[in-house]
Amino acid sequence: MNTLTVGDKAPLFTLQNQFDETISLEAELKKGPVLVYFYPKASTPGCTVQACGLRDSKEPLNELSVTVLGLSPDPVAKLAKFSDKQSLNFSLLSDEDHAIADAFGVWGEKKFMGKIYDGIHRLSFLVGQDGNIAHVFNKFKTKDHHEVVLAHLQNS
Repeated sequence: MNTLTVGDKAPLFTLQNQFDETISLEAELKKGPVLVYFYPKASTPGCTVQACGLRDSKEPLNELSVTVLGLSPDPVAKLAKFSDKQSLNFSLLSDEDHAIADAFGVWGEKKFMGKIYDGIHRLSFLVGQDGNIAHVFNKFKTKDHHEVVLAHLQNS
């Protein structure tokens, strides 16, 4: 796993969201910085807590002109159910072949309950309007992810 770091150029991508709309990082960057957050699986407890924290932080994120894009290997239909059930107010993107996760360096070996498998490592990237990685969020708990992101944005 070769995870992107601050200053690296973010890989541009175009993916389908939970409403089967085409979303591109390039277009979103024209509006302001973008928080690209990777999560392993929709509707699991940790991913739900993390997504709901970002949902509830929409207003302060909007004030800072930050767009949130959540990426997972889930299919669009599963993302739609997750978004609808949790009333999410940002785009969830389907990276089924994990090509974008690979490009950001967040797809790799994981261990859980004695099993080793490949999957998404829970990391978030703040991409500046210049298309470069402005910050990597890699030290947080799912329940305080949104607070860590807001604290960084408000102090930078």
